[in-house]
Amino acid sequence: MTTTDWTAGVAGTGQYAEVNGINLYVEAHGAGRPLILLHGGLGSGEMFGPVLPALAARHQVIAVDLQGHGRTADIDRPLDLEFMADDIAALIDHLGLDRPDLVGYSLGGGVALRTALRHPGRIGRLVAASAHIRSDAIYADLRAQQGQVTGAAAEFMKDTPMYQLYQRVAPRPEDFPRLLDKVGELMAKDFDLTDEVRGLQVPTMIVAGDADMAPPSHYVEVFKLLDGGLRDGGWMGEGRPKGGHALAILPGLTHYSIFSSPLFAAVVLDFLDDRSN
Repeated sequence: MTTTDWTAGVAGTGQYAEVNGINLYVEAHGAGRPLILLHGGLGSGEMFGPVLPALAARHQVIAVDLQGHGRTADIDRPLDLEFMADDIAALIDHLGLDRPDLVGYSLGGGVALRTALRHPGRIGRLVAASAHIRSDAIYADLRAQQGQVTGAAAEFMKDTPMYQLYQRVAPRPEDFPRLLDKVGELMAKDFDLTDEVRGLQVPTMIVAGDADMAPPSHYVEVFKLLDGGLRDGGWMGEGRPKGGHALAILPGLTHYSIFSSPLFAAVVLDFLDDRSN
């Protein structure tokens, strides 16, 4: 067991959990209904530091460093969202959690979404933030940039928070170029989860900034797949999506600011703690 300091100065208790052949770093904060928190690409649980106190005031927050990120060393397998989703399902069993809620941002949002699709019986509620469900949903110029990410970019990233965080906490800091190679390969893959999302069985909130990687219309599209945005909600909410799903487009936020915004924490808590749907 170790104790580490997060960006917000909130100390948490960390440990490693060996699941699926990977040694996942997990860090717990607060008390209450369990909430598993999944970070974005090239980050770690520490990126939620500014909103962690608000989340941990009402939940036991279990922040996970995904494969090859943060304090979790990489293993000899591709960086694949379905593999990582299975890691989270195995972690839930390892920790003996009873249908914890799952909140993921960007890469973590994609992992969270696939966890709910592949293992719906293990999840209570799901928040997928800044996570598109089709590879062609993001802006074309950004997609072209993502396809060019390789380990060769490591030298040019030394002044970035992602590089500096990795150097500070990774078990093998020299693996950063390897992580970039794997992230680049992951982002270059085409995917379309439209049919799968239509059958999602877990109450889900789709969250995005109003200036995110994909246009707001994409997240509205996802909400429609979940029976949302198709009719008036009604005085008593009787017209809301049948599965208890919700949509939040957060004003004034981008893909790179949403995860640390108090507004993000507020809508997450509102959705997770309102069981009326």
